[in-house]
Amino acid sequence: QEEVGKPMRNCYSLPGYDFTYGMYIEKRDGGVAEAIGHWDAVKPRKPRIPKKIMPRDFVTMGRGAVDEGCTTAREFALYYKYMDIRCKDRSRYGYKIPAGMTFGRPPRPSTPFFDLMQHRYKELWMERQRARTVVQHVEKKKKIGEVRETRTTFLRTHPPPAKEESFWHPRRFEKVGTPHNPSPDQRQ
Repeated sequence: QEEVGKPMRNCYSLPGYDFTYGMYIEKRDGGVAEAIGHWDAVKPRKPRIPKKIMPRDFVTMGRGAVDEGCTTAREFALYYKYMDIRCKDRSRYGYKIPAGMTFGRPPRPSTPFFDLMQHRYKELWMERQRARTVVQHVEKKKKIGEVRETRTTFLRTHPPPAKEESFWHPRRFEKVGTPHNPSPDQRQ
């Protein structure tokens, strides 16, 4: 019977206290004596490394296609389809690296702290600036004495080549006898 104001009971009765939910795994618990006596060590298995698929070597395939006489894009595509050449995996060959070899950029040499304290770098920079201004001043004095060359002075020293006279004239400028304007030979 349903009771008024209470939810309906539609559940099942639970099994007893000796029931185990889930999988039952038999374990040996012999205490400290069993733990010290023999270890349940799992033997390591070698992991199966999948074969590394290297990228395609298009440079070698391109050379081979040219050697075979491929000229069009379609011929190249067919060659690439049937001649699948991959880059070589160089990591398996086990290159020997020298003992003292390091990779990357070498570190910067350390800055002498004593030079920083005495402003040595500032003094070196100031000396270079002074030397540069002296050189610029000397070059400026040299330029003042020079006369700048203009187009007129250049043409006086290097005259242009004389034009060769051409004896060819367009036909329309030649005097040709016409019915309205007879040539001098036809007037007689």
